[in-house]
Amino acid sequence: MRDINTVDNLTADVEGDIAEVDGVLRITTIRIHYRLEIPEGSRDKLDRALASYADKCPAYQSVRGCIDCSWEVTADSR
Repeated sequence: MRDINTVDNLTADVEGDIAEVDGVLRITTIRIHYRLEIPEGSRDKLDRALASYADKCPAYQSVRGCIDCSWEVTADSR
C-alpha cells in the first residue's frame, strides 16, 4: 500500500447489517475498521491510498451499488 508494509501489519474488524428486503434476507451494510502501523511521516501516503481505495478494491467493486460499504483506518506511527 503505497510503500507501507501491510504484511503481518494490517488487521481489520468488520461488521455488517442484514435486513429483509422484498421478503429476502440481504446484507445491506458493511463497515470495515482497519488497524495499521505505519512509518513516521507516512500518514499522507496512507490517506492518498484510502482516497483511491474504492476504485482499486476488487471486493468493493463486486458489491458497489448493492451493499453500502464504509471503511476507516487507525494508524499508529512506529
